[in-house]
Amino acid sequence: MSEEKPNQPKLPPTSALDNPSSHVFENWFEYPIRVQPHHTDYAGNVWHGSYLAWMEEARVECLRSIGIEFSDLVALGCDLPVVELSVRYHRSILLGMAAVVKTRMAEVTGVRIDWDYAIVSTDRQQLYVTAKVTLVALDRERGKIMRQLPPSFKDALVKISALNT
Repeated sequence: MSEEKPNQPKLPPTSALDNPSSHVFENWFEYPIRVQPHHTDYAGNVWHGSYLAWMEEARVECLRSIGIEFSDLVALGCDLPVVELSVRYHRSILLGMAAVVKTRMAEVTGVRIDWDYAIVSTDRQQLYVTAKVTLVALDRERGKIMRQLPPSFKDALVKISALNT
């Protein structure tokens, strides 16, 4: 169902967003990573799929930082699968290196949510990856695209969007 049911859990309040200075939302949420052996190929270069995992971790942590747990979305019956992905690899990251995954919600159109990414060196001087991801809200029970986002989630996304302009 596309609407919240009265007996379903609600997302926690997003009062953390009422004070933007308490977050690093100056356009980007930053998520630090360090390359471990399981992230690399035989030559010590980061495997392309590791970048995707880091981007998802950053997106989930960005939502968590404003009080939205992914498990709460699941409890609301909402899933957010990736429906479109575009990645540009600019430079390799090597085993043992640290980097920062920067993400921001770019746009919400109906039930489509677009996110931007940049993976950079810790000193912000090297650009490793840029990417765009589009998610769509899916009704987990019916397995169909929702007609609208759950109201509490939509309200939180509107607040994030306002911080990123």
